[in-house]
Amino acid sequence: MDENQLSRVVVDAALEVHRTLGPGLLESVYRQALCHELSLRDVPHCSERSLKAVYKGLQLDSAYRMDVLVDDRVVLELKAVEMLLPVHSAQLLSYLRLTGCKLGLLINFNVPRLRDGIRRVVNGL
Repeated sequence: MDENQLSRVVVDAALEVHRTLGPGLLESVYRQALCHELSLRDVPHCSERSLKAVYKGLQLDSAYRMDVLVDDRVVLELKAVEMLLPVHSAQLLSYLRLTGCKLGLLINFNVPRLRDGIRRVVNGL
């Protein structure tokens, strides 16, 4: 599967989570449910993966923690907020740069229709 196919599977899984749980819960609940849904679909992923950053030769351990990394190729940043802000996209773009991944999905579960809460972010490398 390429990144676009993976993203379709992730979006379908997120839609199922949102259909079942609805909006209004904590981000951690959605992360656990989405990871379970990805497991049910046999999609390799890891949750809360630490990222390292380097500043002028200094290794900054655990500088960041990604919500979900799918098949080492698609980064998921999950939110449960009233509205997505530009800083959320910037955060995901930073994760893409640090991992070298090309595609990320910013998913806000705190919306009436989940499709309105999903943004694709592409790393131009």
